[in-house]
Amino acid sequence: MDDSNQIDVPPSFTALFASPSGHRLTEPMAVVRERYELCEDLAQMLTDEASTAQFRSGAAEAEVLQVLLAGLQGEGSPVQPPEAEWVIRRLAELLQWRAP
Repeated sequence: MDDSNQIDVPPSFTALFASPSGHRLTEPMAVVRERYELCEDLAQMLTDEASTAQFRSGAAEAEVLQVLLAGLQGEGSPVQPPEAEWVIRRLAELLQWRAP
């Protein structure tokens, strides 16, 4: 069995690749898993950056998340805009911050 099949992609992420009816994926599951791994890794890596930025600036959690979202949606980002929004929601979850 391929190791990538051991990755449990949450429904919240799979929904990003669902057809309008929600019954089929618009990409092969291998691609969805790969994209999920990238997005989950980004969210995990951003936890320290986000909490440090919030501490240093004194900005509200929502402001920090908005700045990070803008960066993830900018030119040259490794993620697509819907994926960027998912990363920020996941980041908020990891930090136990209110999701935007």
